[in-house]
Amino acid sequence: MMVRPLIATAMLLLAVVAPAPPAIAAYETDAPVDFALPVLGGGEAALSDYRGKWVVVNYWATWCAPCRKEIPELSELHIEREDITVLGLAFEDTGISAFETFLAEFDVSYPILLVDVYAPPEPFGAPKVLPTTIVLNPEGLSVKAFLGPVTRQAIEDFIDGGAVGP
Repeated sequence: MMVRPLIATAMLLLAVVAPAPPAIAAYETDAPVDFALPVLGGGEAALSDYRGKWVVVNYWATWCAPCRKEIPELSELHIEREDITVLGLAFEDTGISAFETFLAEFDVSYPILLVDVYAPPEPFGAPKVLPTTIVLNPEGLSVKAFLGPVTRQAIEDFIDGGAVGP
């Protein structure tokens, strides 16, 4: 039967012409992290704009149930702690209107940055899981990553526990 050779040929062809997935990078760094991304609603934000504060970078997507669950606590954290800034990194290949419709259901208090899923920002690259939350210290070093759902309490425990570096 000729079906198997055809399937094998088709799979080989797909492997050759399919684009490579984005690189997955390590999260903790020895040097300050900086990249700039467009902000939903206009403008651009760079991580270096927030030096002197703790920065909580949260990769999320509209289809991700745990991401949805985190939004209220991350919004409270962003509002109630002057020493912490939360940035939501929308990691999804969809249009602006889809994000706006989704966010109309949620009271998000922090900036939403738009990530090109085919060229995610370095040094983080594509997240290993969604949600992924990365904590940068006031000097801009990435010092902690939470893979999967995280609570406000876990972030505050880490920051208030005297975390200063990797």
